[in-house]
Amino acid sequence: MQDALYSISELYKNWKGISIETIDVLPQSGSERRYFRLHEKDGQTLIGTYGANKKENEVFIYFSKKFSKQDLHVATIYAVSKDGLFYIQEDFGDDSLLTLLEKDGFTNEIYLLFKKSLEALAKLQVNGDKELDYNRCLTNHEFGKQAIMADLLYFKYYFLDALRRPYDKQKLMDDFEKLSQYLAHTEYNYFMFRDFQSRNILIDENNSPHFIDYQGGMKGAPQYDVASMLWQARANLSDEWKENLLNDYILSFEKEIGEKIDVPNFKNQYNGFVLIRLLQVLGAYGFRGLFERKAHFLTSIPFALLNLKHFLSKNVIEIDTLEFQKVLAICTEEETINYFTPIQASEQTPLLIKITSFAYKNGIPEDASGNGGGFVFDCRSILNPGRLDEYKIITGRDKPVKDFLEQQTQMPLFLNSVFDLVDIAVTDYIKRNFENLSINFGCTGGQHRSVFAADALARHLRNKFKVKIILTHREQHITEQKGF
Repeated sequence: MQDALYSISELYKNWKGISIETIDVLPQSGSERRYFRLHEKDGQTLIGTYGANKKENEVFIYFSKKFSKQDLHVATIYAVSKDGLFYIQEDFGDDSLLTLLEKDGFTNEIYLLFKKSLEALAKLQVNGDKELDYNRCLTNHEFGKQAIMADLLYFKYYFLDALRRPYDKQKLMDDFEKLSQYLAHTEYNYFMFRDFQSRNILIDENNSPHFIDYQGGMKGAPQYDVASMLWQARANLSDEWKENLLNDYILSFEKEIGEKIDVPNFKNQYNGFVLIRLLQVLGAYGFRGLFERKAHFLTSIPFALLNLKHFLSKNVIEIDTLEFQKVLAICTEEETINYFTPIQASEQTPLLIKITSFAYKNGIPEDASGNGGGFVFDCRSILNPGRLDEYKIITGRDKPVKDFLEQQTQMPLFLNSVFDLVDIAVTDYIKRNFENLSINFGCTGGQHRSVFAADALARHLRNKFKVKIILTHREQHITEQKGF
């Protein structure tokens, strides 16, 4: 991380001729890229980016420079390092359309932001397509039959096969062939964002949308991007919003291409791309959750399944794909959804979980419930931020320490394993009406690593199981009740 900070600082200095004032390390998202907020002396901010995938960087920078010249809603690229691994771009702030939706709810103002984003999307798709060199795309140059088949296979290998339910593999492949053949022949093909969702739309202080993470773009059907946005499981838009926003988008699209379109046919193909996108998302959640064991993606699976079930209840697949429809029925049946849906506590659930951070030098906390047992996790194998002067007088609840533990240590991997173990016990204890479970995190001083880990587990258990928790940071003399 220190090497990345140095490289970003040097890139800024070479570009501006002066040193940057300060740099903040931003939390890592789902990608492998790392982001930094650069604070200039005049109070302005920029975003520094490090990406180990040089080809991905090249595509993003190429798209950005071309789209910026056309005044489309993307970031301006200001400087790129000679090795192509670092670049500095415009900063639009931290508010994504998704975070605003989650904060404010389904208000008229939020609807207008979705509508604005779709208007900007139509401009990007149509105008961004002009004279774009698709040979510079990351993988496929066009979202045609091969790319559609790849999304279907992603779903098959990383989600469907993980269910271990019987189906006819050859018949399913034949149905995939039919579906991809049908969707590959769309009437309109323009620039396709590929991952157009509310998380990838930043809203600035003027309520203007700006796009990020379009490096996977290619030539393709415009309906795919609209499907990605309107059917994002996390956004959970109502049917009324989806229908109205789709109609708003069609008007914007017609305006950009300068002609009327066959709306029924456009919507029919749109529904096909909704299905493809929902399955691609399930494949992504399966890979990140079932194979990489990332808790956030595991807990997202039931929402994606319910999203798919809702779509299928409203739409009929008109292509003769019997095995495919059988597989979809397996994915959306109650048994499958319940398998991925964690049991949750109610007001009557007696379970109380006590989570404590402590210093080993003062002894392991006693279990006052009289049951004994529980978990004690030793955090001393994690790199200790307390050895660095800038962290000595703050704790695992302060942002600099949290950033250090999340981004420069093995703490995320450690916690994923903790979550897996504890989730087994909590699920069983809720089912059996057990009353107490103690979970302790120890480190050298009970100040940094154990505090961070205890907070992280408390947050995870409240989000997933809705259980009552007493959280204690013993050496910090802090006790909190959650869920009472």
